[in-house]
Amino acid sequence: MAPLDCHTDCVERPLSRALRALGAQVGAHPWPFLLVPVALSAALGAGFAFLSSLEDNDIEGQFTPLGGPAKGERRFVQAHFPTDDARRFSAERLSTEGSFASLLAVARGGGSLLTREAFAELLALDEAVRGLRSPDGAALSFAQLCARSSPGHNCSSANPLLSLVQGGSRIEALLPDLTFPLYVPPLTANPLFLPPFLGGLDLGPGDGPARPVRAAKALRLFYYLQEDEASRRNDSALWLRAFLERIPGVLKSLNLATIQVAYFTSLSRQEEFEKNTKEVVPLFSITYTLTIFFSIMSCSRLDCVRTKVWVAAFGVLSAGLSVVSSFGLLLFCGEPFVVTVANSPFLILGVGVDDMFILVSCWQKTKVKDSVRDRMADTYREAAVSITITTLTDVLAFYIGIATSFQSIQAFCIYTGTAFVFCYLYNLTFLGAILALNGRREESNRHWLTFMKVNNEPQDSQGCTYNMCCVGGSFDESTGAETEHPMNGFFRKYYGPFLMHSWTKVLVVVLYLIYLGISIFGCTQVQEGIDLRNLASDNSYVIQYYEWEEEYFSEYGPRVMVVVTESEAYWNSSVRADVENCMNALESSSYVNKNLSVSWLRTYQDVAKLMSFNIDDRRLFIDNLSILFRINPDFKWDVNVSGTEILASRFFIQTVNVTTAVDERSLLNELRGLAKDCKVPLMVYHPAFIYFDQYLVIVQNTVQNVVIAAGAMLLISLLFIPNPLCSLWVTFAVASVIVGVAGFMSFWNVNLDSISMINLVICIGFSVDFSAHISYAFVASEKHKVNDKAVDALYHLGYPVTQGAISTILGVIVLSMASSYIFRTFFKIMFLVILFGAVHGLIFIPVFLTFFGFCSKMPNRQLPVSARSSSAGGVPL
Repeated sequence: MAPLDCHTDCVERPLSRALRALGAQVGAHPWPFLLVPVALSAALGAGFAFLSSLEDNDIEGQFTPLGGPAKGERRFVQAHFPTDDARRFSAERLSTEGSFASLLAVARGGGSLLTREAFAELLALDEAVRGLRSPDGAALSFAQLCARSSPGHNCSSANPLLSLVQGGSRIEALLPDLTFPLYVPPLTANPLFLPPFLGGLDLGPGDGPARPVRAAKALRLFYYLQEDEASRRNDSALWLRAFLERIPGVLKSLNLATIQVAYFTSLSRQEEFEKNTKEVVPLFSITYTLTIFFSIMSCSRLDCVRTKVWVAAFGVLSAGLSVVSSFGLLLFCGEPFVVTVANSPFLILGVGVDDMFILVSCWQKTKVKDSVRDRMADTYREAAVSITITTLTDVLAFYIGIATSFQSIQAFCIYTGTAFVFCYLYNLTFLGAILALNGRREESNRHWLTFMKVNNEPQDSQGCTYNMCCVGGSFDESTGAETEHPMNGFFRKYYGPFLMHSWTKVLVVVLYLIYLGISIFGCTQVQEGIDLRNLASDNSYVIQYYEWEEEYFSEYGPRVMVVVTESEAYWNSSVRADVENCMNALESSSYVNKNLSVSWLRTYQDVAKLMSFNIDDRRLFIDNLSILFRINPDFKWDVNVSGTEILASRFFIQTVNVTTAVDERSLLNELRGLAKDCKVPLMVYHPAFIYFDQYLVIVQNTVQNVVIAAGAMLLISLLFIPNPLCSLWVTFAVASVIVGVAGFMSFWNVNLDSISMINLVICIGFSVDFSAHISYAFVASEKHKVNDKAVDALYHLGYPVTQGAISTILGVIVLSMASSYIFRTFFKIMFLVILFGAVHGLIFIPVFLTFFGFCSKMPNRQLPVSARSSSAGGVPL
């Protein structure tokens, strides 16, 4: 089929002309272009003075969706069922997680904790905790701050069994009558709900709510503090910090022989999360060292004049300046700085160095005898599309990510996108000025280190070492450009022809089908949601607590509030029937144990029947509520009565077997769906639902961002790559890489959460780079046969693609050593993105392009200098 004349270069041509003029100015007057970015970076860098005040690492704010339904539900509960921790505390009625310290004790050797020895140690531990204060005495005592179930009473029990033993009973005496999950202590009428306090159970026969307990491997203590008032909340936080500071010493001093203890507080998750940023700072120096070393090695030559050591070193510095300027500017503007932004400098460094490789590549293809001004003009003209398209795709990918529902992603995207803009500007100014100054050195044939003039011909009178170190400036006389890099010969003579063999193509197609099949299967296995334990580092004290909690206390899930949100006529029997039907519907869920529900209305009806009073009359219904509240005082806080009207009320259902992210999502959707279908206006709520809400938007946000970004990439490709078919191949490669990354990340134990979603957005920008360059080089090649075109494209771009991949991986590889899930996840997905992007660019795309050779010739166009021969680095377009 004859080639079709199809190309669109209405943007590419004027952009090349504009940047050619800029290159000429940089070449003629390099010093202003060098000094202005340095001065600007110094000025904007002053914005880092606001860093500490703008750090915003609130876990709920950053890792839960903006406007999540549970946040509105919490506001409703707080407005209609206010708490009073000092007078009527009830843990299950809290609208928040509460302010608390917790100890989780596990029997040594896998035995039971329900022994005299174990309880003696637990009592000693309980006494030590209650006596804790900060060393300087600044914090109030636990007795002054503790939550109380009624005014004047003792602090709420850390564990009901411990309270019974403290009251004079012995655990051996309690054990014969101890039942689970409900236990009715002697001389009391209201049962205790034990699942939050007792775990790892060996139960006797039966299937009811009160099975006999034979043994228990784990026991948990909760020390709740007051947090209703701001002053009390601050005092409680001081006590909790004193607890965290002193509890390791307390545990050591007690010499516990029968139990081992893990600890946790309501502050722990937040404080451990905030430590992540500090941990990654030392890795910056390793990253910059690796990148500088790789850049220098990639741009070095044995020729002491033509080597680009200084350009490579300042190329890394240029990326660093872009980080300083962008971060400083945004900090001046008051943009919150979150922990996810700490990933950004690693990424910017890798990408910024790629652009440096492109500029060096284009410089080396210019005529050595031309003036520096002309060489810079030619360099910028040839690099225009290459640098611009990669910058635009990356910047757009990040700025599109700002539209997500997670603040952690928004912050990362705005910081990183802005840094890429500065990186682009500084590469064209600061780095360009360095390239021009280095060009003047080359023009006068001066040594790269001593800046002394050297001979350009070997001196027979001198030794081999002298000629190697002190003679340079040679170039290819046939082309007038610098000598070709050896790696290009590998791609032209060996790799390209090998890839074009028929049997190799068949193997590549089979390999791609296997890759695609595994990727699609992996996509079906992706788990959603962020595990809160992943917000702490691997060596954090909270990990042991989380592990034991999952092992011993995961059977029973959240105790969910069922809230009637509007005023209802409960004295009307039909309304009571509707409420009962709603409760029955909720209790029919496989995630709910119907025997453990708590309903003030059911109890009220039973009391009315037992005491033979009428509740079908409005006045009598309201007046007789006091009888119910005397029987169970907690019910008073479940009924919001105003005069003769009940504004709102709530019940409780107990969930079970909510152990995975899939269970959490299913539970949330199922309970909300059942509540919505109810005749009575119902709302279900638990503080954990604040985090469960991420499951409602994570997939939607990811798909939305990926689709919009992919569309933007296609548009940019159509505008800047002068061939529509090339743009379609770019889009195909983007989709293929995204599917691969999404699929393979499930095999690497990476969930689809707000952190990995950041990386999938990144994936789009980066997957464009390799595929765009290879496709463009193929359609622009002057070769006639498709196999020759593919070899030609690999000859021009094989080494630059490899360099670009390696430099980016080096920019993030140190994150694999981090002890934090956030940074390791960033590395894992970036590694997959670059690996699959390079594989597509070097293997799949060259082969597939040979199957579709039509529309592959661009009449009256020359392959750009940057693509006509290989480079010392970069991915020229």
